[in-house]
Formats: sequence, C-alpha cells, structure tokens
Amino acid sequence: MIALSLAEIAAVVGGQTHDIPDPSAQVTGPVVRDSREVEPGSLFVAFVGEHADGHDYAAAVVEAGAAAVLASRPVGVPAIVVDDVQAALGALARHVVHKLGTTLVALTGSAGKTSTKDLIAQVLRRRAPTVFTPGSLNNEIGLPLTALSATEETKFLVLEMGARGIGHIRYLADLTPPKVGLVLNVGTAHIGEFGGREQIAQAKGELVESLPPASEGGTAILNADDPLVRAMASRTQAKVVLFGESGEADVRAENVRLTDSGQPVFSLRTPSGCSDVTMRLYGEHHVSNALAAAAVAHELGMSVEEIATALSEAGSLSRWRMEVTERPDGVTIVNDAYNANPESMRAALRALAAMGKGRRTWAVLGKMAELGDEALAEHDAVGRLAVRLNVGKLVAVGGREASWLQLGAYNEGSWGEESVHVSDAQAAVDLLRSELRPGDVVLVKASRSVGLESVAQALLATGAEGEVAAR
Repeated sequence: MIALSLAEIAAVVGGQTHDIPDPSAQVTGPVVRDSREVEPGSLFVAFVGEHADGHDYAAAVVEAGAAAVLASRPVGVPAIVVDDVQAALGALARHVVHKLGTTLVALTGSAGKTSTKDLIAQVLRRRAPTVFTPGSLNNEIGLPLTALSATEETKFLVLEMGARGIGHIRYLADLTPPKVGLVLNVGTAHIGEFGGREQIAQAKGELVESLPPASEGGTAILNADDPLVRAMASRTQAKVVLFGESGEADVRAENVRLTDSGQPVFSLRTPSGCSDVTMRLYGEHHVSNALAAAAVAHELGMSVEEIATALSEAGSLSRWRMEVTERPDGVTIVNDAYNANPESMRAALRALAAMGKGRRTWAVLGKMAELGDEALAEHDAVGRLAVRLNVGKLVAVGGREASWLQLGAYNEGSWGEESVHVSDAQAAVDLLRSELRPGDVVLVKASRSVGLESVAQALLATGAEGEVAAR
C-alpha cells in the first residue's frame, strides 16, 4: 500500500486511535487479514470469523512488526478502533484508489471471471506495472485488500467482482470505481440465490451502470454473443465495445480451431488490425475469455500484435483451473476442481473431448452447488452431454446430485460400465487407481465444496515406477 500515517488512516475510516504513541507513524507494508502474512509496517485487519477472532492475534502481529491493528475494540496494542471493520476496510480502499489515480479495470460474469482476469493481467503487465485480484478474492473483503496492494508504480488495477445478490456489485464498484467495466456472460451460477437469469443480469449490469460517461473515458466491454449481456449497452453512458465471435463484434475471433492437444488457435481481429493467436490454455471456451482480455487491452492502447503475443504466451495463474499435468506413465490429469456451474462444466467436458481424441477419456464429476430448482435438470443435462461427447467413462462422485449426473448419462444411452456412481472422493481414487492405463485423460471437476481436487492430487502422486502412490 502507499505509505499513510496512522492518523490519516483513522480519519479516513472514522476510527479512534488507541495505544498509538506516535500517530504520525506510517503504514508502509501490506494490509493483511491473515496474521501469517504480516510484514514490518503492515496494517493488520482484525475480522471476527466463524472459527477465529483476529483480535486474539493483535499482540502477536504487532510483535511481528505490524504498525497497528484495524479493530472493532481496543486490543492493548497500537490500534485504530472502528464500529465496522469491513466498512472501514472499504473506505480505506476507496481513499487509496482515488489518491493513486490508477486505471481501474473491473470484470464480472457467471463463468470465466478468474481465468479472464488472469489473462487481462498477463496482457496489461507487458505494457506497465499491473496489480490484480489473486485467485478468486472478489468479495467485500478480498476486493479492497487487492486494491490496497497497489502502489505509486501501479498503472493498471484489475479487479474481479463477484455477486450473490442485487446490489453487491454496485457496492464493490462504489469502493473501487472502475474506468473500464467488462461483463463476460450471464449464466446459471448461483441461480438458486438470484431466482433467475434475468435477476443475474440485473445484478451483473450494475457494473456498467457504475462507469463514468464516455466523455470521461468510461468504457463498457460487453459480450456480443450473450443477448443478456449485449442488452446492458442501454444501461450505461460509457463507450460500448463488443467482443465475441459475432460478425458485429468490435473485437472478434475468426478461423477458430483446436490443436490436437485441445489448445485454441484463432485470428484476433480488432479495429486496428488482425494477428494470429495460439493459446497455451486448454479448451475452446478460452477463446471468449481471450477476446474479452483483448478488448480491454486494445481500449487501453495496446497494439493487436502486442495483444496476440501476450495471449499466446499467457498461462494459468490460479490453481485448479484446467491444470493439465501428464504423469510419467502417460496418463494426463486435468484438474479443474476449483468450482463448477453448468456453463463451466459443459466447457470442461468439451475440452476433455478435444484433448482425448484417440485416447480414453474419464470425467470425474461432482455436485454443482447453488442451482436451486434447476439442480436436477442441470445435473441430468451434464450427464447426457458426457455421453454425447463420447467421454469414455463418467465417474459421478457424491450423493443425490451425483446420482442425477449418472441418471442423465444412463438415459442418454450409457451402457455397461460407461458410467458409475461412487460415494466419495476416496472411492473415485480407488477406482481410477485400479483402471487407469497409459494414455488416458482424466478430467476432475465439481463445485468447491465437494473438494474433488483431492482426487487429482492423489492421482498425481506417483511412485518411483510411475505407479500411483497412496496419500
């Protein structure tokens, strides 16, 4: 974070200083909420969580070098005490972002946010210092913490914004007002909480409503291939730029194909020219993500050649998202277990089918959470799609939702042992250990709560002879 005195921070957040001998002392280190991340000069934010109270670590973090604690009660060490720690953190982020004047890019969408955010960051940082959301820390706590990690050298600040209800994105955009706003898609992720895709579109569109008008540099970047996103053009005074495969898109992909290993190749066309892209990422769904990143970069002054080169060299920065690893025995593990919704599940299955041409494929799938009344139909549809894509074997892991996955496969024509329902991750590991053979490709995917990354990790733990080792 930029250096601020404790007195200035207290004024910004409306807090009172306690046990601070020198209010002019500065916070020169990062703002953190995890006591293990404290560095000399840090500001430690004491949240009261379900399992731990940050205030209990106050003495330890000051001893480790923290300048002070942002707290909701006095803690016996230097502290700025406020009524609401989360609100104070947001106010501090708003102050720092305004003071820095950096170009802020915000993005949202039902699927692909993190992968696209990582692509945008990798493209923009070729031009200038860039700070971006780590992983999926896109909520009321993660977003301001990311913003506070920017410094005077930061030219671009790229922030992912998540939402679980109407008003969430409006709140985040008020904390960190964007100049460029990107909406990727409107899908069915969290549909059980929102109540329908129209409500999801209403929430996601709050981002473009928050942008400054075109005369002040505001730019809304919208997916031309998603009607609900494209319709958001009427909700903003910002300049509108369309991306997608549609012929009407300002930034679009032409001649899209996949390599034998499932990596996208396409011609990137922008208003300033065309250049070829060969991606390192896996799956055709990354074409849309790449176009979104290209549209952002083009609006921020990068040439099409620079953008294409950066996209061709970009990798995956966030764990458990289409992580492709080949074991010594030739088995390929695709760990996409960070999260799942119907759109991302379909994209992953299509990527598996592309990667597995001429090879035996396995889809190890689990529950997609927060689908409400759509849960049965959506799990059934994914099971059916696995059969239509000729996935060699579906392993449905877990309880009721997993049984719906297998039922969908069965009703679509799965026969014999092409699909199987197992109770838990360990049962899936045991099955795969006994049946995998060199050359197989295994996709592992489910919602985060299922924890299927343990299956991928167990399969990647190999012994000296290339056999799977127990964990």
